[in-house]
Amino acid sequence: MAASSSLFNGERAVVGLFIAPLVIAARLSLLTEAVSLALLSLFALLVEIAAESSESLAQFKARRGASSGILLGAVTLPGLMIARLIQLSRALLLHQIGIQELEYLRLQYWVTFTCCFSVLGFLGFLLWDPPNKKHPLAMGSGLGVKFVLRFLVSYAVVYCGLSITKFHIGWFVALWVLCQGFAAVKLMQHVLHTFPFCASIGEALLVTTGLVIYFGDWFALTLTKIQGYLVSSELIYVQYGINRSEISIIVQGMVLGLLLFPIFFKSILQIWEHFTSSAYSTARKYHEIGKSAIFYASLSILIVTVPMWIQLLQHFDVHPLLWVIKFVFSEPLKRLSLCIYWVAVIYVSVRRFYNISKNSTIERILLRKYYHLMAVLMFSPALIFQPKFLDLAFGAALAAFLVLEITRVWRIWPLGELVHRFMNAFTDHRDSDLLIVSHFSLLLGCALPIWMSSGFNDRPLAPFAGILSLGIGDTMASMVGHKYGVLRWSKTGKKTVEGTAAGITSVLAACSVLLPLLATTGYIFTQHWFSLLVAVTVSGLLEAYTAQLDNAFIPLVFYSLLCL
Repeated sequence: MAASSSLFNGERAVVGLFIAPLVIAARLSLLTEAVSLALLSLFALLVEIAAESSESLAQFKARRGASSGILLGAVTLPGLMIARLIQLSRALLLHQIGIQELEYLRLQYWVTFTCCFSVLGFLGFLLWDPPNKKHPLAMGSGLGVKFVLRFLVSYAVVYCGLSITKFHIGWFVALWVLCQGFAAVKLMQHVLHTFPFCASIGEALLVTTGLVIYFGDWFALTLTKIQGYLVSSELIYVQYGINRSEISIIVQGMVLGLLLFPIFFKSILQIWEHFTSSAYSTARKYHEIGKSAIFYASLSILIVTVPMWIQLLQHFDVHPLLWVIKFVFSEPLKRLSLCIYWVAVIYVSVRRFYNISKNSTIERILLRKYYHLMAVLMFSPALIFQPKFLDLAFGAALAAFLVLEITRVWRIWPLGELVHRFMNAFTDHRDSDLLIVSHFSLLLGCALPIWMSSGFNDRPLAPFAGILSLGIGDTMASMVGHKYGVLRWSKTGKKTVEGTAAGITSVLAACSVLLPLLATTGYIFTQHWFSLLVAVTVSGLLEAYTAQLDNAFIPLVFYSLLCL
């Protein structure tokens, strides 16, 4: 009986409500992808159920107080890809895009599927055949052999899937897809071991899959540029990725550069410490100064090399940094006024909320919801009137967050300790002293739906998915539930029926105001109210039932269902 109740918990039921509309809405041309998503969901459910009754995954030191989240983490990004495929299929019928764009996204779906399938397979091996703790993947062990064999099986599954969907591909692309699946497994292991107790397995799966797709796309573009005469026939569908806007290529290059930066900095730092350890063993002050000098020198190298990499992939008439300045000043009144408005909102809000956090007994989870409201104030006007500039601003903000987090983790002088003390004022149980992720999840939760809506978009509310679900729905659910909530969704949880109802109602009310406003600015009114109602309801229920980092999952689920 206990197993039965565990099998049908609230989070899994909501995931089922998320997957079902995607599979039903898929066109016949997307039947293979829809079936694969359903099978992936079933596989993830079995792995998650097995994980609940086993200690084999305890080696990963997942975030305390959260469920494994394997099912939700495994289906979110593939579901998102299916939703975009459905949307682009409509565009193809209207002759608004070419077949290459649809096929490129279809290939990206199979990359996503492979990453999630590979991670699930790896977790399944650990659950059903617990490894030696010291060498879980030793190739001489039985597990190592099984690991390779089952990866070959996954290769066969992916290759057959690509063939059924009528990809004219060779071994190179199929091997490239499989390698990204293997990279997802290794990266997830690295993340969970390097940052213990910072994320659940499902959250780590979502992040690592997204990073592998992002990195894989960038390196594929680099490969086609450097050796296009050798592999152009193999990466024919990847070549579409080169035809992207200057803003997207600049943002992608800078973000990937900053994500690779810690590896480069750590390597240089280890070399420096090796040669100076004996000389400065008692001079910690000089050690910190030297570390900071190396950090800023490495950052300078990054600022020089990344634009060169960007120019390799896309032609710019001027240096990318000069292009950014030229772009900002192409409409100086609007864009500089928007920057001044953002700075004013940030200054007033941060100063006010920081003082409250130091001198008040208000729960931090509620205090942080004020930042969600701040996101609505900052991003909504820009998305309506300056969407391209907002794309660039999100990239700049993400780059700034990454630099500040690196300085905080390594305590880089002079900002490291100051940033650490400031950020600790807003952390809660989902953050750790090692890694603080809440501000990243809020920023990306608002930014990703906007970035993904570039190009064809026939659903005007889709870019607002993060702003609506986090800035309005999640905030109202928390505030109303905390103050007026009585009926709880579960005996052990804190989420209330009143809070969920308030969140759903507030988002619907905001949409009823936003749609007429968008119509006056030139958006084509094509949002289907049924898909909107499903999206709002499912995302509201997900906020009520999930123990995962809701800033990461809710916007993606909401966006996916809005695209139907």
